[in-house]
Amino acid sequence: MLAGVLAWLALDAVSVAPNRLVAGTPHRAHEVHGWWAALLASLPMLAVMGLAWRPDTRRLQAALVVVVGLLVMMPLWLATAVAALADPDMPQARLGIGASLWLLLFLWLLVLIELRTRLGLARTFGWLLLLPVVCAWWLSLSLWLEPLALYREYQGRSDQFASALVYHLALVGAAVGASLLLGIVLALGMRRYPGMRKAGFGVLNFVQTIPSLALFGLLLAPLAWLASRVDWLASMGVSGIGWAPAWLALVGYSLLPMVRNTYVALEGVEPAVIESARGMGMSRRQTFLQVRLPLALPVVLEGVRITTVQAIGLTAVAALIGAGGLGTFIFQGLGQAAMDLVLLGALPIIALAMIADALLGALAERLRHGGTP
Repeated sequence: MLAGVLAWLALDAVSVAPNRLVAGTPHRAHEVHGWWAALLASLPMLAVMGLAWRPDTRRLQAALVVVVGLLVMMPLWLATAVAALADPDMPQARLGIGASLWLLLFLWLLVLIELRTRLGLARTFGWLLLLPVVCAWWLSLSLWLEPLALYREYQGRSDQFASALVYHLALVGAAVGASLLLGIVLALGMRRYPGMRKAGFGVLNFVQTIPSLALFGLLLAPLAWLASRVDWLASMGVSGIGWAPAWLALVGYSLLPMVRNTYVALEGVEPAVIESARGMGMSRRQTFLQVRLPLALPVVLEGVRITTVQAIGLTAVAALIGAGGLGTFIFQGLGQAAMDLVLLGALPIIALAMIADALLGALAERLRHGGTP
């Protein structure tokens, strides 16, 4: 919170540009509404610092309420900045979010996570805390934040954004699903044939060390050659660029955490539990499906969580070989020096990774505790 106060007072809060091509003029918080308003707005952060000085349950609960209030007030403050800085003679003007507000958003979310952890609140409750924040942003964008540069980039590409999001999720889902099936098969093979374990992990470790762009490039020529000679592959859309090399590369990168977690999970089941199942008359298949696999499932899900988060990020890079997805906006924005367009692609990727991490982590935790919250 101390870092937040310093960022609020010292860094640029917003910038105003007459159009998309011209660099914006930065404004600090005190330049928008004056020093007294800026100092007054910093009081809630100072209050959280005071509540955290000698924390107990009631003080931490009060700090949690204040932090949620700060997150709700951020879009409303942006709306007042639009009213103060907007020029009616420049309807194409754009308001950019400055470093101060981005840093505050990051720090406040970190504090929110820390308070939720200290209070022992469930993950579900933590997500519910963000509901008023999401509502405040949605209401502000609908009513007051139309000049926001990031929102205008979305408005100009709303159809492309929806299709890119669906394509991104489909590519990630296909890669994670394939790596899960292959990972289970490989882990079972490594358990059955010990000699396969060393060679298998060696190959998977080697694939993991190849830079993503290099792996995409290595797949271009063989896939183009196969598509030119195998008609049914060409009819499926397989080529040197597009979804095929992206999917294969994502599967290759996803196999190591998936195989490692699955193997460790299956090997980590207590031998006494297996012996008890055998003593009850269970067959080898029944022991695996009803005892070993359910006990190993939380650790397997941790592998799925790691793989999913990794695949969400790597799919953005796949846009360089024509795979589509949200990475398209990132590289278009870099080519046009339009940072808001970069953010239009990057922020949803960050949000998807956080949501996947939270949901799969909560599911693994629930299974680890026998299905109870």
